[in-house]
Amino acid sequence: MDLFETPQQNIPKVSELTQRIKVLLEQHFTNISVLGELSNVKKSSNGHIYCTLKDSEAQLPCVMWRTQAQRYASLFEDGKEVILRGSIQVYKPQGKYQLIIDEVEAVGVGKLQMEFERLKKKLAAEGLFDASHKKPLPRFPTKIGVVSSRTTAAFQDIISTLSTRWPLAEISLYHASVQGERAAGEICEALEFLGKSNDIQVIIVSRGGGSLEDLWPFNEESVARAIYSCPIPVISGVGHEIDFSISDFVADQRAATPTQAAVLATPNRDDVLAGLDEYAERLHRRLEQRWNQAKQRVDYLAKSYALQKVQERLHISTMKVRNNRQSIEHYLSQRVQQNRTNFTNLKHRLERLNPNEALEKGYTRVWQDGQWIRHLEVLKPESVVEIEFKQGRKRFNPETS
Repeated sequence: MDLFETPQQNIPKVSELTQRIKVLLEQHFTNISVLGELSNVKKSSNGHIYCTLKDSEAQLPCVMWRTQAQRYASLFEDGKEVILRGSIQVYKPQGKYQLIIDEVEAVGVGKLQMEFERLKKKLAAEGLFDASHKKPLPRFPTKIGVVSSRTTAAFQDIISTLSTRWPLAEISLYHASVQGERAAGEICEALEFLGKSNDIQVIIVSRGGGSLEDLWPFNEESVARAIYSCPIPVISGVGHEIDFSISDFVADQRAATPTQAAVLATPNRDDVLAGLDEYAERLHRRLEQRWNQAKQRVDYLAKSYALQKVQERLHISTMKVRNNRQSIEHYLSQRVQQNRTNFTNLKHRLERLNPNEALEKGYTRVWQDGQWIRHLEVLKPESVVEIEFKQGRKRFNPETS
């Protein structure tokens, strides 16, 4: 027998060796974390996410199943540095191993969260979040300042809400970046500029939702102090319901969304009209009650002088009382009519300011760059135009028209 010959019964088959490797890897590499750069990110039609995690010397195939992928989908981008947590799995038929991902964390998010908590604790200790510093919001603002990007959906939501809810208010936008390195500085400049205005009564600082990195400008200390120092009440409407930023804590009022910020800043036009009607009715009843009381008093005074011994004086006094009663009745009647006319005129004025009345009659509005175009000379031929009908809006691009 050849000394180098090995009995075949002692040699494992490929499947047996692969099984041993599978058991060894899957037992020892569970709940592990690995740092690297994402590449070849692919989202399958059934909801799974496949990718490769790599560095300068090696790469690791990875997959996140659909149940987890729905939660972390926004973090998967080619070139993004992440920390993946999961377990190694060996695919026996092909002899390949891959990381089954359970959690994803963008590199730097942990540090940002620590910085968020540190700054929050610091500003709270200084009293920037105290309720005693919160300024009350105006009940009926006529001019509202908005710090946001004119291109965001958040700003369009604010315009739409305000135009329907309280059309009496004028909107003054200070365009500022709401994401990136320049955002914090531009937001501070906007607050300083609007804070010096003599007619702006409330300011909305707003942007839509996003990751912690996207919302970070609203966690900068400079922005927090700019909001705190602003002499005009500030509403912070940043992100969605679950998002909290430092600006939310220091602002005079926190809104869960940009739309809610517009709601908090203004009364409801329909509620005001209903309140005016109710007030007018109460005033009418009160004046009518006083009228009746005056009449009863006059009648009482007239009868109290019905004495036999002063018949002549009674006649003279009665005539005076009748004249006074007629004067009072005439005066009260004029007051009631005048108040009715005043409230009717105010009601009609508010109703005429319905911004959608023209649309309901078949007219349209032209919007460009978030602004209502009312004059031909401000129309930009090279920019996208939105035509607003009663049923909705339609965008037109001059380059494709």
